[in-house]
Amino acid sequence: MNLKQAGSGSEVDERLAALLTNANAVRAITAAVEGTIGPKGLDTMLVDRFGEVVITNDGVTILDKMDVNHPAAKMLINAAKAQQSEIGDGTTTTTIMAGALMAEGVAQVLKGVPVARIIEGLKQGIAVTLRSLEQHKRVVSGIDDPALRSVARIAGREHEDIADLVIGAATLVGAEKLTDPTFKLSDTVTAQEGAENEVFLGVIIDKERMNKEMPKEVNQTTILLVDDALEPEEMEDEALSTESGFKRYIELKEEFKQSVRKIVELGVGVVLVDRGVHDMAEEILTDAGVLVVQRVSSKDMRRVADHTGARMMKRTGLKKEIADISKYLGQTERVYEDEKLEQIRVMGGRGKPMATILVGAATEEIVGERERIAKDAASSVQAAIKGGYVPGGGAVELALARDLEKSRDSVKGMASYGLECVLNALKRPLSQIVHNAGFNPLEKVEEANAAQLAAGSDSLGVDCDTGHVCDMLTLGVIDPTPVKLHAIKAAGEVAVAILRIDTIIKKKDDGAAAKPSAGDAGMPDF
Repeated sequence: MNLKQAGSGSEVDERLAALLTNANAVRAITAAVEGTIGPKGLDTMLVDRFGEVVITNDGVTILDKMDVNHPAAKMLINAAKAQQSEIGDGTTTTTIMAGALMAEGVAQVLKGVPVARIIEGLKQGIAVTLRSLEQHKRVVSGIDDPALRSVARIAGREHEDIADLVIGAATLVGAEKLTDPTFKLSDTVTAQEGAENEVFLGVIIDKERMNKEMPKEVNQTTILLVDDALEPEEMEDEALSTESGFKRYIELKEEFKQSVRKIVELGVGVVLVDRGVHDMAEEILTDAGVLVVQRVSSKDMRRVADHTGARMMKRTGLKKEIADISKYLGQTERVYEDEKLEQIRVMGGRGKPMATILVGAATEEIVGERERIAKDAASSVQAAIKGGYVPGGGAVELALARDLEKSRDSVKGMASYGLECVLNALKRPLSQIVHNAGFNPLEKVEEANAAQLAAGSDSLGVDCDTGHVCDMLTLGVIDPTPVKLHAIKAAGEVAVAILRIDTIIKKKDDGAAAKPSAGDAGMPDF
């Protein structure tokens, strides 16, 4: 009988091997970021083999820079990255929620609940939660709504100066631009060592003028954007070896010279070029007092185009008549080089308002983290304007758990165990925030839940300074609704995807580059 029992246990272990391996991988990823959440969250230090160090408590940065081989772990990281790409914030919440769903699901499987029933209930629970969350959101009344300042402060990890910068930029840009799906306020953020905090209408280009003989500053001028190389058209080496080919080469150079002279005739004061600039063009434009910047990124070119009203053109477009070329030009009040910060500023464009958030940092090590914090704050403010806000600090998730509890009777059979997974996972953010603050999670979560139930409120949570139950809205602890919606949805999707994996098999090598060994990923060799 003992042998039979042992054999049965072995069969169970083998059957659950893939699930347990994946669950352990997800747990390892969750553990890497859960200590960073909340106002008392701590930082993580990432060190590469060369000794380069990154210190951050930004979830997506930690996940992106971790050395990870396990496929299930990579699935979770990709879900968090999708959250960052779509919303710009909430990656830590996504990871913690997904980890909690996996942990709860595995616990139910070990009790004997079929995975299929858990997945069924989990899907239903996530769907109910998403619908319920929409009922809890508050709408932003406008750019001057005080709630936006709170959103910026919380997403900006309580950096008051960064919150002020983001709100200042949002005010300059305006609500119409912020609701444009193609515009990201976070793209206006840049951080610079030794710079002063600043918000202004204009665009920063992290480049210098092409040479020091060009003017350092140009005022009230037109600007030309060449989305190409400012060079003569290229010819094949074989063509150059013939007399006709060489003659054509000379003609092309002359045509190019005439094209560059058209820029001078138009009185253009600034030229931004996507790629390189030929020596001939550099000489002509320098003599004419034109400020030229080469190898400007596509993102910066688009921003300058929007701000100045310019239209980007290819080098062949310079063959057009002067009157036609003039239609591509933009207008700007001032373009100048900041020699200390080694950057070009395009100010006062006549196109769309384009704000820039310049975040100062004392040292090189702090620059990246300050920029990440400001980008998170900018993304959250824009998300709140688009989709409203809810109480933060894990308070609204606690209310969602109670809403979900009410729907338990509508779930049939063993699927209710999957719904239980969602219910418990919703309590996890508050539990982790409280734990990071040094309080007993079980005690404080129950206190907050009882207080919400007694007051009929969804905004009561735990003050991480005192440990007392307080109103999160009164404290200014506010999160954008889209951040929560996407985090819960993404966490549910990745948890279901991983729970569905029944077997892990090592693929045969198709001749591609060597992949991580099966042992690294917990995969069996056959």
